[in-house]
Order: sequence, then structure tokens, then C-alpha cells
Amino acid sequence: MGARRTVCIIVAGLALSACAIVSQTRAESPSSDGAAVVHPEIWPKLTSGVAPDPAIEARVADLLSRMTVEDKVGQIIQADVASVTPDDVRKYRLGSVLDGGNSGPYGNDRALPPTWLKEADEFYAASMDTSGGHLAIPVSWGSDSVHGNSNIIGATVFPHNIGLGAARDPELLREIGEITAIETRVVGQDWTFAPTIAVVQDDRWGRTYESYSENPQIVRAYAYQMVRGIQGDPIAPDFLRGPHIIATAKHFLGDGGTDQGHDQGDNLSSEEDLRDIHSAGYQSAIEAGVQSVMVSFSDWHGQKMSGNRALLEDVLRGRLGFNGFTVSDWNAHGQLPGCTLADCPAALLAGIDMYMAPDSWKGLYANTVAEVKSGQIPMARLDEAVSRILRVKLRAGVFEAGPPSRRSYGGKWDELASPEHRAVARQAVRESLVLLKNEHQLLPLKPGLNVLVAGNGANDMGKQTGGWTISWQGTGNTRADFPRAQTVYEGIAAQVNAAHGTPALSIDGSFRRKPDVAIVVFGEDPYAEFMGDRPNLAFEPGDSHDLQLLRSLKAQGIPVIAVFLSGRPMYLTREINVADAFVAAWLPGTEGGGIADVLFRKPDGSIQYDFRGRLSFSWPRSPNQTPLNWPGPNAPPQAWQSYNPLFAYGYGLDYAHPRDIGQLPEAPEGELVSANNDTYLHAGHAAAPWILTAMDASGVSSPVTRLPAQIGAVSLSSADYKAQEDTLAVRWNGSGRAGIALTGTVPINLSRQTNGDMALQLALRVDEAPSAPVMLGGACGANCSAAIDIAQPLRTATKAGWTTVNIRLSCLKAAGLKMDRVTTPFSLTTSGQLGLSLTAVKLVPGEGPPVCPAPQQS
Repeated sequence: MGARRTVCIIVAGLALSACAIVSQTRAESPSSDGAAVVHPEIWPKLTSGVAPDPAIEARVADLLSRMTVEDKVGQIIQADVASVTPDDVRKYRLGSVLDGGNSGPYGNDRALPPTWLKEADEFYAASMDTSGGHLAIPVSWGSDSVHGNSNIIGATVFPHNIGLGAARDPELLREIGEITAIETRVVGQDWTFAPTIAVVQDDRWGRTYESYSENPQIVRAYAYQMVRGIQGDPIAPDFLRGPHIIATAKHFLGDGGTDQGHDQGDNLSSEEDLRDIHSAGYQSAIEAGVQSVMVSFSDWHGQKMSGNRALLEDVLRGRLGFNGFTVSDWNAHGQLPGCTLADCPAALLAGIDMYMAPDSWKGLYANTVAEVKSGQIPMARLDEAVSRILRVKLRAGVFEAGPPSRRSYGGKWDELASPEHRAVARQAVRESLVLLKNEHQLLPLKPGLNVLVAGNGANDMGKQTGGWTISWQGTGNTRADFPRAQTVYEGIAAQVNAAHGTPALSIDGSFRRKPDVAIVVFGEDPYAEFMGDRPNLAFEPGDSHDLQLLRSLKAQGIPVIAVFLSGRPMYLTREINVADAFVAAWLPGTEGGGIADVLFRKPDGSIQYDFRGRLSFSWPRSPNQTPLNWPGPNAPPQAWQSYNPLFAYGYGLDYAHPRDIGQLPEAPEGELVSANNDTYLHAGHAAAPWILTAMDASGVSSPVTRLPAQIGAVSLSSADYKAQEDTLAVRWNGSGRAGIALTGTVPINLSRQTNGDMALQLALRVDEAPSAPVMLGGACGANCSAAIDIAQPLRTATKAGWTTVNIRLSCLKAAGLKMDRVTTPFSLTTSGQLGLSLTAVKLVPGEGPPVCPAPQQS
């Protein structure tokens, strides 16, 4: 089996001490069909925290005996509220609905709380309609309340999981779970798709911030407490009732360990690593009584988890003792071999109990009914899946609970971001902060100073709350969307004003009166899955806007404190070296005042709160130092020899133990400049540091900050291809010249890529053939651009469905683009009609002889 290592965690002051044997082997030989072999006997034998109840079993059997095939199939299908109505629930007897990342009641994901509750009542009433002889089985509504009920305007938004992992406070997780459940109940939902208990091993993954730690034992401890907070104690009368709702452990299994951190990718670890690293949180969640498990998009050695019966049935149920129901991820069933979105018996046969079929549910319903009646799907398997769903609904008491508005906490608007809930969120912010640097004990600050607060994250609620906040990617949010909240600047200003100091907000760092100190708040823009995947961990590749701001302030003799907002550890050693103090604040949520609590002293000079956060992820020494994971105290010497982070797992300074760290070694400049020169559009969104812009007929370009958008003759919106909103749909209406572009603020050098005969690849579908020339081009600064007409390749691709169009960089060079100073690597302009769906624009190796369309330059 090869060498193995032991991973342990012992955290002072916490009842948390555990070890796990972690294998360093690869999976054993594959089975005859190529899939990795599963050995259930090596997995621990566990028992769910929820014991069987004979009375509930009798009710399940009675309901099942009175259900038609259509009734049963309805229970196993979940539709998105953007694609289903209460009348559909009434007609098809659907057992569940959900609101996807950008879905909301009546088509408005920014609807106010009463509107959510109103539609919840309507879905419930439809499910309870017994006309036509139907059974009354209450519908469940699932929602991504993943860091608080973060879908809802006015709710408490907690730090994302990566920050909570740094807090090392499992008991706090139970409180957060309780509050999340209550604030979800208020607006009518009774099921959350949380917690995410992935153990991330490669921080390039776009969902890294949804993980508590790279250490499985932190995830194990947190999963138990979060499930208990959301669901309650299984032996208590209010289990799944009153202030509690159904929790979901996700995404089973190994989503945090995919190769190169690719979302929905392939986990190549051994079965022992799958067990000891990636299943740690599931083991404790099941012991806590979790009632739903969401199955991952990802593969294990080439086999989709949604089709892996051995892991879903033999391991999850047979060995780990799970006794709730499984639900697939968003249209994940359509990725199984031989399946489509509308037809996939394989997922049900593999152990999926409920299909999440947001917009494909109607076709899936019809085909599944037919397959049950034909015997292709055994009735016994359908009954098993329906029984599991009914069992959880009965445990949750929904048959007796009445409509959501009459259940506990329904419509209690004062519970949303109540002072008590905000206090817990503020505590979570304080505890999550990790102090990386504090030279000469600059912190904590006296609050009575003249304090300059700068940086693009200083007063930006979107940056501090991150993805999965109101909108799926966390984009398009404004301060008005958070009426009961506090930005980082507002929290600082409150304390400085209270001490008769002078706070000043200046995003660009300019000032009239020289400040005593500058606090610069900056970091990643919001993103979620897919869009958040990165080629490496460099911050601001090809750009140095935030670094220049830090340097400018420092050059003027102003002490500088950097507060970094991010969803993962990143390489930004240059920024750390410039700052006098540096705080990793992660994605703190709506209570920005928690940061001020730790940065400032009390007015009397005493310390308010010390830093207690410790890194739950290792911090990289260079942009490409990933995977990078703590080996554990009992790891063999060679594992420790190769573990060389900039800041190790568990690192964190505090006021009680001051220490200067001096100058840190920086990676070569060239490694940063070339960090993200190969991807410009990823999953339908501009890849950092590029910005999506649109040009009107006058030639004026504007950033596209929110979709849908209409600028001149071009309209832009989001669409689905392989995942939710992973496509940019663009249509030119022919009323004038218009275009789109991906632009940057710092030129990049593509000379090497051009000489290497790389090509610009557009992954697209032509929805409407071009009626005029279509100019693909780039820019290289003022009065420097070039373009070539690609109308003919687009016409050829019109009937090809999803395809790729490759244009050699050498063609753009021949047209006059200066490849050593590219500021816009991609633009597309036409005066005619054209409809495109774009999912990616990136550099790929050129194939075959270059064929260059006619150029146009300026």
C-alpha cells in the first residue's frame, strides 16, 4: 500500500485533539470498466446520530402504498424557482424546489424578504392540494444559506468558511448554524445546502473559500458543530423543527482534491486519502445526524461521483451509516455517460435519491415515469429513494407544520440581522483575522488618530462578502443591498469618531492633510465556483495597482496597515514587504466593524481584542507553489523537507507575543507578469486581471459590471452551457457599430507566445450568423490596435453547435498588433447582426498551417 503519514491536530483551549492516518499512495488498479476499485471494508463503520423511528417507518410505508408512479417520480425531482411555478408543483407533485445562485421569487433574486415568504406559501399550498385524489405531501424548498442566509437582502452574512477555519472555534460554528437556520426560516425555506465540508488540497480551486481548512481534522470538528447548529440535537424535540432546518453535507466526495484544483475535475487520490482526508467531515456530519448529502460534480479516477454506486451506497450508507437522502448537484446527472439532462436513469440506479434538475425537470420527469413503467428503473429503487425523502420530511414535521408563514420564525423580520445575530457575526470576524506581520508593534492603533482608509475594498460590501452573496458570483451588489451591515471603513470610522479622531475615506489614497496612519483594504473581486478557478496563486498578475498604492503611501512617510480580503492564501509577498502590518481578513461578511475591534485600542489605551486567528491553509512562497499542504507532526522527514511555505499552517501573530518578521524573499518579477496571460474569458466571465467592456457606436467603451446589459447596439447576458451561468451571451442588433473587449490596465508581453505559434481560441456557439464583417482584434496602447475579419469562420461554425475558433497570434501581429505591449488581448466588433454564446477565450497551441483572415489596423 506504500508509505502513510499521520495527521494530527491539537488546539490549545479547545476540546479538539484527533489524528488520522493519511496514505500517500495512489489508487489501486482499476476495475475492468476502467473505474478505480472501491474497498468498502477499509472504511470505518459508523452510525447516524438519528435513530430509526418505527412510527415514522409506518407512516412512510402507508404513504408509499397510496402513491402513484407519477407521485413518486415527482418526489425525486427538484426544480429551480426560475423554471417552475406553484401550478407545476400542483400538476407534477414535485417534492422539492430550490433557488439557484441567481434565482428568486417571481424572477427577482433581489426580492425583499416578504416576497420570498409569499412564494414559499404558494408552493406549499400547491403541494397540499388534494383535488383529483392526490396525496398532500409538503414541498421542501432548498437554498444556499452557506454563510448565513446570504441570498436575502438584509440578512446576517457571516465570514466565509476559510475565515471560520482560522478562528479555531467549533462552538462558534454551532451558534452560526443556529442563526443561519432561523434567518432561513424567516423567509420560508426549510432546507439549506450547507455546510460545504470539502478539504481543499489545491488552493487554485475557485471554491477554496468554502472550505474550513486543508487539515481534515478541523473540517471534522466544524462539520459536526455546524450540522448540530442547523438541525439541532437529534434527540431533542426541536430537531429539524422550530428554529432548525435540514442541513446538507456537500459535495460528496473529494471535490476539494481535484487535479490542479479544477472545478468539477478529477480527484486522483488513493482510496485511503479519499477516506482519511476527504471524508473526515462526512463522518462527523453523519454522527451529528445530517439528513441530506449533496453529491459532487467531480470524478474519482475518471468516474463521476453521481454515478459511483460503490461510494454512494456501499460506503456512504453501508459503512458510514448515512440515513437521510442524497441530492445531485445542479444538472450533474447530465454529465453521466449515456445521459442527457432530460434522461438519466443511471444516476438514480447509482444511489442519487433526488435529481437537482433546475431547468430540465419537465423532460426528466416524463422520461423517468416512462422508464419506471417499462421496468428500466426497478420500482424497488424508486420506492427506496422516495422513502428516504419522505422519512426526512416526516422527521422534520412538515406534514403538521402548516404553511411557512405560520411555522416558527416565519415572517419574523426582526430576526434578520438582529443585534444578537450581528454580534455573533462580529465575533466571528474578530476571531477569523490572521495577523501576518506587525513590525515594531504598530498595531493596535490609538483610535484618536488622523486615520486614512484607502483601497478598493475599504467601503465595498461586495468585496468583503464575496461570492454566494445575494447573487451567485457575488457581483452586482451595492451598499443598499445590505441595510443592516457595516463596511470595513464604516467600522473604522465609528471607533475613530468615538475617540475624537479623524477618519478619512480615500479609495485612491489621496489626501489634503497628511494622516498619522493609513489602512489600505484591498483584495480579490467576488467570484464563485468555476469563475474562481485560477492558473496559479498570484495576486494581480500583470497588474500592480494595489501595490503601487501601498508604495505611494509608504514613500510619503506614512505607516501602512494592509487588510487583505481574499478567498484563499495568495502570493503577494511584495505587498506584505511594503506594509508595516498585514492582516489576512479573508471574506468577513457584513460586520466590517469586527476588523476595527482588533486593529484599534480602547479609548483608554488598553487592548480591545487580540488576534486569535491562525492559518488553516498554508501560505505560498511563490505563485506556483501549489498544492501546498501541512504534512502533520508525525509525517516522514521527506514530507517536511518539501514543505516550505512562506507562512506555515497554524501561523499567526498576536499582541501578546510581538515579533518582527523582516523582509521576505520575493519571487522573480517575470513569474508574476506571465502568471495569467493564457486565459482571458473563463466560464463566461473575464478572468483576472482582465475587465469586460462594451463599446457603443461612438467608440466609447464602458466596463460591464452587471448582467444583463445593453450598450448601444450590443446586449450581454448570462447563459448556461456546462454549468450554471458559465456562458456570456452576446447579441449585436445591427443598428450600429458596437463591440466587446477584454482589457487590462498594465500591458503584457505576448512575444514569446506569438513566436511559439500560439493561437487565440474562442469556445463558442454561433446563435445568429454574422450579416457583416466581424473584426477580432486587440490593442497595444494609445493609437495602437489591429483586427482581422473572422466573419467567414463564424459563418462556417453557425450549424456546428458548440465549437472552437482558433486565430493565430501571428495573424494579429501581421495585422500590426505590437505583441510586446498588449493591453487588450481580445475584442470583437461588428456593424451587422450577430449572436454568439462565449464560454472561454484563451491561448492554446496552434495546429496546422496558419491561415490569417484579412487584417484591419490602426
